[in-house]
Amino acid sequence: MPLKKINTVLAATFILFILWFGTEYILSPETTATGYGLPSRPPGDGDGFLIIKGIRDVVLALVLGILLVTGHRRALGWVLLVEALAAYGDMINVLTHHGSVATALGVHCLTATLMVVNGLLIMRETRSVAATPATPAPQHA
Repeated sequence: MPLKKINTVLAATFILFILWFGTEYILSPETTATGYGLPSRPPGDGDGFLIIKGIRDVVLALVLGILLVTGHRRALGWVLLVEALAAYGDMINVLTHHGSVATALGVHCLTATLMVVNGLLIMRETRSVAATPATPAPQHA
């Protein structure tokens, strides 16, 4: 299977996964919170903070989706690399707040690392395109 097809499938999988997860946080934060890895969900009206996480995830997925659909593959690679920081941040958040180490590493760290790998593969795929100089336009007298 060509590298471009593998990269596209991986990126589309991330987009759908992040979109699904973010939507779950928006629609039912009280039941989704346990999957994040923290020992307890925020007390009182903490659902608002969980919904913020859901909105963040949906926006991250939409940015990736727009880049994939419009064919801006090099930008997609860069954005995957940058957006992986959000997942690494989630991992650090879970670990520093005495959450589940298994979830921190098995969900957040694994997701972030796979995003980095996918971003780097897309950068590799597009490297030759970015290095090729543009053909100058013919000069008319």
